[in-house]
Amino acid sequence: MIKIPARHTWLLLPAILALLMTFIVSGISTFKAIGLPPGFVGEWMVAWAFSYIVAFPVLLFLLPMVRRLVAAMTE
Repeated sequence: MIKIPARHTWLLLPAILALLMTFIVSGISTFKAIGLPPGFVGEWMVAWAFSYIVAFPVLLFLLPMVRRLVAAMTE
């Protein structure tokens, strides 16, 4: 496995988190919207790509605020 320098954690963490979360949520949403017809996977991948394009920058923006909130809520 390729190792990425630790200084890039700020970018890698939200990238992977957005990737996994949008994969799961878009799959559930697509299934709920259209059921399981032929072509489901293609529709899911389109929804996933759009979701990721939105979610990744949003995570980059929100992550510092969420870290501060969590720090304030914990000892």
